[in-house]
Amino acid sequence: MSKPIYVLSGPNLNLLGVREPEIYGKDTLEDVRLLCEARASALGRTIVFRQSNHEGQLIDWIQEAREHGSAMVINPAGYGHTSVAILDALKAVDLPIVECHLSNPAARESFRRHTYVSLAATGVVSGFGAASYALAVEAAAGLSA
Repeated sequence: MSKPIYVLSGPNLNLLGVREPEIYGKDTLEDVRLLCEARASALGRTIVFRQSNHEGQLIDWIQEAREHGSAMVINPAGYGHTSVAILDALKAVDLPIVECHLSNPAARESFRRHTYVSLAATGVVSGFGAASYALAVEAAAGLSA
């Protein structure tokens, strides 16, 4: 059996469906998890789905994926714009990395148009709401097949 795809979500994504639904949609993080599991299952894959508001926890999971995962989907949320530490952790991972965003950062405030994560990512999926995660899981599965 192949190793799982790690799907990691950063700060405030536990508030999906409540926080700024006009930007991030009405789907909850649980809805996103179910969507990712369904897409992975349809592709014969499994996922490890996690969310944290803490940078160090995300880094620990990135390092765990390095040894136990086949690929990674990461929505760094606000940490994407600020965390060199997350970038450094990702650069130590020799796996396909798909950066994922619910909204389209390029169409938002100027500070959101750059992420450190993009410097380590194989590709980026953004702007499709919760479907961005499912598309990212599909891309990660294809890259790690």
